[in-house]
Amino acid sequence: MGQQQLLLIILGVIIVGIAIAVGISMFSSSSVQANKDALVNDLNNLAADAYQYKIRPSTMGGGAGSYAAYNVPTKLASNDNGSFTASSASATQVTLKGNSTSYAGSSVTAVCDSNGRLGSFTYAGQFQ
Repeated sequence: MGQQQLLLIILGVIIVGIAIAVGISMFSSSSVQANKDALVNDLNNLAADAYQYKIRPSTMGGGAGSYAAYNVPTKLASNDNGSFTASSASATQVTLKGNSTSYAGSSVTAVCDSNGRLGSFTYAGQFQ
C-alpha cells in the first residue's frame, strides 16, 4: 500500500511540473506576439503621422505631397513597445521600422505607400 501511494505522489509531482513548464512556454509565446502586435499598431499610428506630413503644405511644415524630408517626431520616436525610425523616404513612400525594447534584435519594418497605408511587413528576430 505504501509503495502505491508513493508512486501516485511522484506521478502527481511530474504532471504538475509538466503543466507549469507548458504554462510558462505559452505565456512566453503570447508575450512575443503581444509585443509584435503592439509594434505593428504603433507603426500604423506612425504611418498616419507620415501621411499627414505628406499632405500638409510646406508653408505649414509639411511635405507638400512628398515623404522625402519626413522624420519621426520626437514624441513618437520611442515608447514602452520599442523605438521607431523612418528611412528610404521618397516622394511616394517611406519605410518605417520599429525595434522592440523587450526582445533585442527583433523588429518590424513596413512600407507606407502614397495613400498612407502600410504594406509589405518584414519581421526580424523572434518575430519571424
